[in-house]
Amino acid sequence: LDPMGAKGIGEIPLVGFTAAVANAVYHATGKRIRELPITPDKVI
Repeated sequence: LDPMGAKGIGEIPLVGFTAAVANAVYHATGKRIRELPITPDKVI
């Protein structure tokens, strides 16, 4: 976000994408990741 609270147009789809990846990791491993980036150390 910039100081006015606006997002760049390219950033909008990434919000849902990262949540989908985090949910996929959870369903595959059973471990909930709530911080990005998702690294192997966080998953193991």
